[in-house]
Amino acid sequence: MASSEKTLRRSAATDDPTADPVRWRILFVLLVTIFMTLVGVSIVNVALPSIRQGLNASQADLQWVLSGYALTFGVVLVAAGRAGDIMGRGGLFLIGVTIFTLASVGAGLAPSAEWLNASRFVQGIGSGLLNPQGLGMIQHYFRGEERGRAFGYFGTAVGFSVAIGPVLGGFLIQLGGPDLGWRLTFLVNVPIGLLAIILGLMWFPRPLIERLPRTGSGLRSLDPVGALLLGAAVLAILFPFVEAGGGPAVWLLLPLGLLLVWLWVLWEQRYVRLGLSPMVDLKIFATRSYTNGITIMTLYFMGMTSVWVLVALYVQEGDGRSALQAGFFGVPAALLAAYTAHWAGSRVARLGRMLIIGGLLLALFGLALSVAVVVLHEAGYLSVWWLMASLSFIGVAQGVVISPNQTLTLAEVPLDYAGSSGAIMQTGQRIGTAVGIALITAASFYTLSMSSWSTAIIVGFGLIGVMVVLALLVALRDVRLRPARGRRRF
Repeated sequence: MASSEKTLRRSAATDDPTADPVRWRILFVLLVTIFMTLVGVSIVNVALPSIRQGLNASQADLQWVLSGYALTFGVVLVAAGRAGDIMGRGGLFLIGVTIFTLASVGAGLAPSAEWLNASRFVQGIGSGLLNPQGLGMIQHYFRGEERGRAFGYFGTAVGFSVAIGPVLGGFLIQLGGPDLGWRLTFLVNVPIGLLAIILGLMWFPRPLIERLPRTGSGLRSLDPVGALLLGAAVLAILFPFVEAGGGPAVWLLLPLGLLLVWLWVLWEQRYVRLGLSPMVDLKIFATRSYTNGITIMTLYFMGMTSVWVLVALYVQEGDGRSALQAGFFGVPAALLAAYTAHWAGSRVARLGRMLIIGGLLLALFGLALSVAVVVLHEAGYLSVWWLMASLSFIGVAQGVVISPNQTLTLAEVPLDYAGSSGAIMQTGQRIGTAVGIALITAASFYTLSMSSWSTAIIVGFGLIGVMVVLALLVALRDVRLRPARGRRRF
């Protein structure tokens, strides 16, 4: 009798994945992995001065350390998402974790800046493989308010990783010294990656990877031509921003990238006419919640990602603090982001896009307050440690904006395209991150060459504020143009 009950429960879980209790274990594996990848990103911000000293790296090398990861991440995202939709997300997720973990070993043992950047490129590939699978699995296993809570836990993991990353990085740099310390900031990913692989092998449903059929559509179901066209387009658009010192000719890649996007759209439309499944269902762009959500996230990441880069550089190189001290500046903000992500995730079904608007307004307030702290500190009126308080508003904004916006953006996406549609959203984030870091740090360093650190921070934070205002305008327009939908938020 007990055996038949287990069989019935297993059958029900297969028919309805949202009733399968293993989904919470799967979510835990996703959160462990996201924690690992984001700890790696937040540590790098603190480790830049030590990398410069330890490897005698140039400013261009440091730019690649920051942006090279985003470049390869963005190139493989959508193709990896579609492959997961067709072949199974669990197996590709674990392959991505393995690649990321091995690349972390390569980065930690790097003998030169070139080796380090090559390892960062491979890290980006691994992260690009695993991230859309994670988003796809959350959409697959969770619905409605439960999905909002799942994305809230996702945001909490992001917040904790951002909080721990800089402090852990500063501690490791102080413990290991200028050469060994920054290496440990990459090697710390290895035990976390191994844990995620072991748990994934234990808990992910079988088969991990579905074999493509040998007859019929076969390989064409992956739309390889579409994958190559979109990957080349993302590469052409991102490259000028991550290699801004390559001369005027490199900017010719931008119109080439736009041309490739146009060719990709034509190809996807042709694929549909042939009766094949395209890489991305272009009809999804007619869904207002999806297109507005992508636009908001692209603009938000274009601005806010640079906050922590500028703060880490300012407190170390502009104010003479250690890497460990620099790591503490973002801790209150990250912990508040972790808490508010969970808080907002449980309320996004009721409050909808108004949460996003409130978060963006808080971000603007935090930026203005941080500029005031820097100016008053340079004038001798305030301690630089007051930045911890002003940046806390930015942390609250992060928790209220990112996870709820992911929930709203993906709410009306067909599950058959969950991975690729989520990957399109993440591609927008990566393009925004790369473009924002390149432009905002370049403007800040140019200002610094002619003026003081306080002026450079004003310029950098001012540009960030412009991006946040644009995101706010999109969110306000989204709310204003959706009255016919009544109270239904997603």
